[in-house]
Amino acid sequence: MADLSPIQPCLWFDDDAREAMEYYVSVFPNSRIRSIEEYPDEKLDEHFANMSGKVINGQVTLNGLDFICFDGGPLFRFNEAISFVITCADQTEIDRYWAALSHVPEAEQCGWCKDRFGVSWQIIPRDMSALMKTPAAIQVMMQQKKIVIAELESA
Repeated sequence: MADLSPIQPCLWFDDDAREAMEYYVSVFPNSRIRSIEEYPDEKLDEHFANMSGKVINGQVTLNGLDFICFDGGPLFRFNEAISFVITCADQTEIDRYWAALSHVPEAEQCGWCKDRFGVSWQIIPRDMSALMKTPAAIQVMMQQKKIVIAELESA
């Protein structure tokens, strides 16, 4: 078994960690579910009642980055304070990831989107800092939802 990353993000899902892991593996290249351990059949405490069959420890690699995922119930929710940045080679790659991950239109701005599980993503071109060299380009980017490279280049 390959060495795991020394630091790994951990994603707390309500009750759909397995579905999220399977979905993310279908979205990102070089990805795989490494393992899924389920909650035991017995009740652990009031918070973890009825969790039998849900994920207590899921390990997944997404495009080479290791994650831990689990079902923890509705106690905590994802928010925009944490997001994952996807750097893309070109507009085609931006469009592909945007189509796969953007599911909450009201959360879209400046290349930021939220997927159907509530996780926030920033889908940006690899050369974003070079594209943001002028105030005009920054103004254009601030009006965009999905980043459109040609609009930034012409600003």
